[in-house]
Amino acid sequence: MQGLSAAPPAAFLNLLLLLLLPLGALLLPAAAAPGAERELNPSSRLAAGTARLALHYLNSREASPGALQALGQVRKATLKSIPDSGHKYYLQFTTEDYKSGENTGSCLATVLYLKTKSLPVVNIKCTRTKDQNQIQEEDNRLYQKLRHQTKPIIGNNIPDSYGNIEPALEPVWALAVVGSSYIMWEKSTENTGYFMAQVKSAKQWIRKDDFIEFDYTVLLHEIPTQEIISCHMRLTWLPGHPLKVKYFCASENQKVEDGSGVESGSAAGILHEGGANF
Repeated sequence: MQGLSAAPPAAFLNLLLLLLLPLGALLLPAAAAPGAERELNPSSRLAAGTARLALHYLNSREASPGALQALGQVRKATLKSIPDSGHKYYLQFTTEDYKSGENTGSCLATVLYLKTKSLPVVNIKCTRTKDQNQIQEEDNRLYQKLRHQTKPIIGNNIPDSYGNIEPALEPVWALAVVGSSYIMWEKSTENTGYFMAQVKSAKQWIRKDDFIEFDYTVLLHEIPTQEIISCHMRLTWLPGHPLKVKYFCASENQKVEDGSGVESGSAAGILHEGGANF
């Protein structure tokens, strides 16, 4: 087995940088007048958080570890208040490879936060420097590593406290990021966003069909509350197919039981399931 990778994941570094922002950067701007459009500071937490939500949506929809993207820099952000509906954001931003931090292109996105409790409505279109064939090859290599395990992979604390990930566990971590993107998109609001801070535990289930299946406990860092949210996630994946995710979450002051499955009534008491249509 090779040694630990020297550089922490790009998203892990982004989280550390965010925690160093001054308090003023965390304050929400005043609401826009009904029907009016106004420019937002591209470096504001609100602009960055909304762009990140759009990428959570994209990452979970694509269900591709090789295509995972993180937020680079917001170039432009506009907020429009729509009477009786909610707030709509228009965004232009660059993206980075989630693992290496290298530039991967740029995106245009709109995000509508509805006044009701409905999920945000996201439309996003990206141009990429990474070739689609390269993405598919990476996904296939990752899939083959996981599919041909004779013993289930079990891992803990990915990355470790120094931001390092064992090379053998990188496929496990990448798949956890894909699944966590779905959770973070569902949980994010106009005022609250999430980073995946760590995979606390991971356990593979050996299946007789072609699908890859894992149980995860992932820690999500909530912004701006700084609270750590623990989520148990059952993930099923096959390249080229929609991702299937079941999960439940609890804050750090609630007990979360790890287990081999997800049942309603445990931990937070609500079971969430996602698949092709979300």
